Amino acid sequence: MASPAIDLLIGKIVSFLESEVSLLEGVHDELHEVKLELLTMKAFLEDAERKGALSEVEKTWVANVRDVSIDVEDIIDEFTYDTNKRRSWGPFTRAFWKTLCLPQNIWERHRIATKLQTIIKTIKDIPERNRRYGSVRIEGSTSHHDVNRIKVYGESSLFLKDDDLVGITDARRKLVGWLLSSHSQRTVISVVGMGGSGKTTLVASTFNNQTVQQHFGCYTWITVSQSYTVEDLFRVMINELLAAAQMDVPQNLSNMSYRHLVEMLVHYLQPRRYMIVLDDVWDTNLWRSIDVALPNGTHGSRIMLTTRNKDIASLAFGVESHVHQVEPLNTNEAWDLFSRRAFSGGSDKSCPPELQIIARELVGKCEGLPLGLVALGSLMSTKRFVSEWKKVYNSMSWELSNNPTLEVVKSILLLSFNDLPYRLKHCFLYFCIFPEDYTIKCKRLVRLWIAEGFVEQVRGGQPEEIAESYLAELTCRCMLQVVEREPSGKAKKFKMHDLLRELAISISEAEKFCTVYNEKETNEERQAPRRLSIQGSSGKVRAHKDMTNVRSLFVLAPKMMASSSSLEKVLPSGFKLLRVLDLKYVPIQELPDEIMKCFNLTSLNLKGTEVRKLPKRIGNLQNLETMDIRDSNIRELPVGIVKLQKLRHLFMYHFNYGAYKSFNSFQGTKAPAGICKLQSLQILDSIEAGSELIKQLQHMTQLTALGLANVKEADEIDLCKSIESMKLMECLTVKTSSVDEVLRMDALLLAPPLLKTLVLTGKLNKVPLWFASLESLTVLYLHWSRSTEDFLPHIHALPNLTKLWLCNAYVGNQLLFQTGFQKLSGLYITNFPQLNLITIEKGVMPALKTLDISECMELKRLPRGIKLLTCLQKLHLHRVPNELVERMRRKRGVDHSKVKHISDIRLFH
Repeated sequence: MASPAIDLLIGKIVSFLESEVSLLEGVHDELHEVKLELLTMKAFLEDAERKGALSEVEKTWVANVRDVSIDVEDIIDEFTYDTNKRRSWGPFTRAFWKTLCLPQNIWERHRIATKLQTIIKTIKDIPERNRRYGSVRIEGSTSHHDVNRIKVYGESSLFLKDDDLVGITDARRKLVGWLLSSHSQRTVISVVGMGGSGKTTLVASTFNNQTVQQHFGCYTWITVSQSYTVEDLFRVMINELLAAAQMDVPQNLSNMSYRHLVEMLVHYLQPRRYMIVLDDVWDTNLWRSIDVALPNGTHGSRIMLTTRNKDIASLAFGVESHVHQVEPLNTNEAWDLFSRRAFSGGSDKSCPPELQIIARELVGKCEGLPLGLVALGSLMSTKRFVSEWKKVYNSMSWELSNNPTLEVVKSILLLSFNDLPYRLKHCFLYFCIFPEDYTIKCKRLVRLWIAEGFVEQVRGGQPEEIAESYLAELTCRCMLQVVEREPSGKAKKFKMHDLLRELAISISEAEKFCTVYNEKETNEERQAPRRLSIQGSSGKVRAHKDMTNVRSLFVLAPKMMASSSSLEKVLPSGFKLLRVLDLKYVPIQELPDEIMKCFNLTSLNLKGTEVRKLPKRIGNLQNLETMDIRDSNIRELPVGIVKLQKLRHLFMYHFNYGAYKSFNSFQGTKAPAGICKLQSLQILDSIEAGSELIKQLQHMTQLTALGLANVKEADEIDLCKSIESMKLMECLTVKTSSVDEVLRMDALLLAPPLLKTLVLTGKLNKVPLWFASLESLTVLYLHWSRSTEDFLPHIHALPNLTKLWLCNAYVGNQLLFQTGFQKLSGLYITNFPQLNLITIEKGVMPALKTLDISECMELKRLPRGIKLLTCLQKLHLHRVPNELVERMRRKRGVDHSKVKHISDIRLFH
């Protein structure tokens, strides 16, 4: 695990050597030598990770390497800090430094060079010390033992009785149907899910079905694992098939070449209907290697595979294929499975009343994961007291690493972690920063990974795109759960399974990656952490007394006391090397002045705080890339903001959650005129725009998201010129200066080609003609448009529109959805004072899943044609006439038959 840390450090050293050459006289050679030594260490560690678990001597070496890499990083961070501090000085101070403080500068470089030379000696001493006390050769015997144990655990599923199985009846019926279907061509059936989700158990239950086995002329079960060779798989397959048919196995099987093995398999399988199970497939290349040996005849042969990787399950196999995603057990099934193990020794085999609460909390920790439920149930079967149960619950990460009963759980989950590319390992561990069941948005996580330096630089690719590919891979490997998706289907919010998070915490503590503090921690005796996550709800939490090593600080305590003293307890002095500071929703009123000395800071999150103003010296933070002041009390940016030339993301809108249907649902923040000089800025959301600023915006062609408030009718020409110049724009929000101000955007000929989200707030006397060019648009929000022109004919043909929000958007009394809206999945209609009729023609909105109608007091009947919306799952009605509600009542309602196909109907009136 030290390998990814070293790789990131090598990248930092290379970047440092390239960008700071003029400042590195006297230390350049030392840094270069450190880089070479680290490259050698990285090669050893990657070899160690491939071959498996380490001996105790080798573990000591890895720990030493990790500590050395931390020391090197500290030196670089300190040197960067001093460099950035000097850059923040004015011309007079810099001149004074050059003339009078030159000896001190030389001494500083000599001090750094001495430190680096000491580290180089330490690096070279590490292997010498290991040679004195033990071999540095990686044997991998422990790893082999782990793999065998996991293989035995998986194949033991073949011998489970139906009485031992819970929650697989429907899935097994589906798989049996695919296996016994009349399709005559070879078919591949993939079963995908996270480690321990019951994939192997489900497939084994299907494989053992007597009807299934009688349907096939031959069948075999092959466990693939991560360390397979194709030739060995073929040999096992041949041995199993011939032994089952009571045929002689060739004596020279172990010496056969790939070609002869393929010929033998094809010769045997060609005339037969066969079923082959490939359990635990990790490699996308496996199919390409074995496909040639599995003949595609017309006998109806079937191949089943289990995998943790969705990319493998969705491969183009070249034949008919099916994919089954294993879902977690529901609450009742999970409780049943856990109880069978935990309380099997009791007289009535049920949970004692005094254990009910803690037992159900422990079951909830497993989130329906069968492996965890079985292992935890076995562990708790010997514990009778509530105190014992609470101890296990509160120390789950320790139990996962140290309790032999849970060893197989850790081993199976650890396989997924060890298989990750080195850069994804840090990304995975990052989730232990956040509390249990914490949901985090994709975009926030991406920005944090970039700020931490986890995202590699790829020529021609934006860091955000690279980071999103990391998220996609973690999701495909079933190591993250998608909680919510964008209208386009792209993942929007994520969370991590509790047991995977516990694994991340145990690894993180061992690797000194992150430390979590809460009100239960004493904090003082522990080593100062690199990343510190302060969690709690009482307001009594505080950080470590030594903050010198902290690079990332998260305060996740939304109920913390709102006072400056609270923040002083959380942020004692000495945190000058911070890179990430996240105080989201912490009710602080001002920032400590020391934060303006954090010259290495790349990400500052003040969203939802009570901070009223940013310090005038904000310009000192010249490495800042992301600043979030949304929903804080900051209403104006200081002039110093224009010095932040590396700033990429600036979030500063203020949303009025209590009046989200009113015209003033959101407001922007005032900014100095020079804000448009920030050429690295990609997101500017949202700004109080004056006429001069709107003119200057046309030079910010790099923007991907822009929010403008206070726009006037007279700004039309300049506004449209600016928007037209932004070819990369994906999200645009425009709001007029007042409720009566007309929003004019007719001068815009074509919308930005990549525009996906459009929010317009203000009176629209005329529907802009460019609406028809919004081919990439997925979300459209028309707020207080009060248009007299029917706008539906202008947007019905938009090919990718999936969500349409209409708030006081039309003054007519009818909405006629006559055609189009083929991809629309969500329609929200609110605050239409005169609306009394909604008509939906046949074939319109065929994909609609959510219909939300509110504040329409003249609408006394359901939309005509609602019965035609066969995909509709949610119908929510807020503040509509009682007459409309009564018509929907079960039994007596005359319109009840029109909505009985809708599973989720909510009425608020």
